[in-house]
Amino acid sequence: MTTGAPDPMDLHHEGAERVIGVYLLETEDGLALQDCGPSTCITALKTQLAERGLVLADLRHLLLSHIHLDHAGATGTLVREHPGLHVHVSEIGAPHLVDPSRLESSARRLYGDDFDRLWGELAPVPEENVHVVGSSVLGLECFPSPGHAAHHVCYVDGEGTLYAGDAAGVRIMPDRHILPVAPPPEIDLEAWERTIDELELRAPQRLALIHFGVVDQPRDHLRRLRRQLRLWGQRVRQGMDEEAFVAAARADLEEDVGDAPYYERAAPFWQSYLGLRRYWDKAAA
Repeated sequence: MTTGAPDPMDLHHEGAERVIGVYLLETEDGLALQDCGPSTCITALKTQLAERGLVLADLRHLLLSHIHLDHAGATGTLVREHPGLHVHVSEIGAPHLVDPSRLESSARRLYGDDFDRLWGELAPVPEENVHVVGSSVLGLECFPSPGHAAHHVCYVDGEGTLYAGDAAGVRIMPDRHILPVAPPPEIDLEAWERTIDELELRAPQRLALIHFGVVDQPRDHLRRLRRQLRLWGQRVRQGMDEEAFVAAARADLEEDVGDAPYYERAAPFWQSYLGLRRYWDKAAA
């Protein structure tokens, strides 16, 4: 099992630091990677592994929080190179790894001409490599954590580290500010509130965030995440347009940490506006 606090491996997405970080875990069945980033970051991933004296073939398992491309886009490409890699994912997400065509089509609509530059290849994963998670995976607790996405799960190791994916928001450590990143199409504010309840219930010692770093004060973090999630939801429900929402989110960020454009590389505000607008439009339909 894992020992001590984890340390994110920075994938330097688009050459930037502290945008996407993934975690290496020692499990009861060998080394695992928690999330893998997009295909555009595979070279950086291999570099990070090499700095630890490892190669891709040393990994036995890939533990996915969810199938969004910044977390799981490289999965198929990695399995093609390393066919022995076992991929663990939610039951909802599994079919979209085996056949990523709908996932790619949806992402291309959102990102347009930027898709290939940002994410690169989205390759299918052979069905035999895909394992649907249960309540325990390789000695880690696993539980559903919808809200950010219906297919989101979190993992908790024996030392109290909760691998939160995007369920605990975006916080570029050591900064204080938290973004409840909310891209379309599956944002569910009620489900996310319940997920925050579940995270608090487990009283983790720390939160390992993909975007970006390890939070050593989870209770305070989750309290402020909930407050920010409600604030963003209310702003959109009360009629803020995209321009005003983005301006308000930037003002919140600047008040907390000053000029910090790197937050928008990890979690563009316009995407969260679109996700929240879609949520309220569906609720009103």
